[in-house]
Amino acid sequence: MKIIKNIYRRDAETQRFYYYLAMPLRLCAFAVEKRYLLALLLILFSFMSFAQQDKKLLRDGNKLYEAKKFTEADSLYRQALGTKQSTEGAFNLGDALFQQGKYDDAAQQFQSITSQDVDKETKAKAYHNLGNSLLQSKKYQESVDAYKNALRANPSDDDTKYNLAYAQKKLIQQQQQQQQQQQNQDKNKDQDKKDQQNKDDKNKDQKDQDKNDDQQADKDKKDDKKQGQQPKPDDISKQDADRMLDALNKDEQDLQKDLQKKKAKVAVVKIDKDW
Repeated sequence: MKIIKNIYRRDAETQRFYYYLAMPLRLCAFAVEKRYLLALLLILFSFMSFAQQDKKLLRDGNKLYEAKKFTEADSLYRQALGTKQSTEGAFNLGDALFQQGKYDDAAQQFQSITSQDVDKETKAKAYHNLGNSLLQSKKYQESVDAYKNALRANPSDDDTKYNLAYAQKKLIQQQQQQQQQQQNQDKNKDQDKKDQQNKDDKNKDQKDQDKNDDQQADKDKKDDKKQGQQPKPDDISKQDADRMLDALNKDEQDLQKDLQKKKAKVAVVKIDKDW
């Protein structure tokens, strides 16, 4: 993927330097008339010193970047931004963060540039690198949007067109994967629901069986209790046994008396022989 490191041309930087240099010189001319030349010369030298320091930090940072010492370049770019805010410093810091794999931080840097009042070329490159950072973070939809914004600013950038097509392909794959994962989750939920229903039915059958067993046990217990209330021969008291024995003896005596009476009434018949 295309990564832009320095978006400024040297001649543009030189013109900008002389523009800022002209301002103190005009002040010096004014100071000569007002006799404040010494004070303004001190201000002029201070101004030039800070400007040179800012430029030196950026140059040194670029050298470290080219040497693939991205962490050290990151530090110098931050120092340059601390001295003076510049689009170049912010852009190069974003590049150094990207090369370190800090894609979210890099995206933040490039996003800040897109909101600045910059020319279309700079904005296109910032959106391009923003798309790259988002692409590496697998934020494919945001990456697609960034590349589209880059092409709106610079429709002829072939690298951005290529990256846009690649990001759109990855987005489709991501959406298909998410859809498949959702289907699998729904399928697992249905299976879990079915398993739970089978488990509930099994538990219900077991509870019904346990209830029937308890009812049968209660019935058997009641039957045993009822049978236990009937008198058994072994449970007859001595008094009851004596009464029963007296009753049997009385019945026997009555029976003998009846037999004696019947025997007394029988007539003796004498049979004569007929000779």
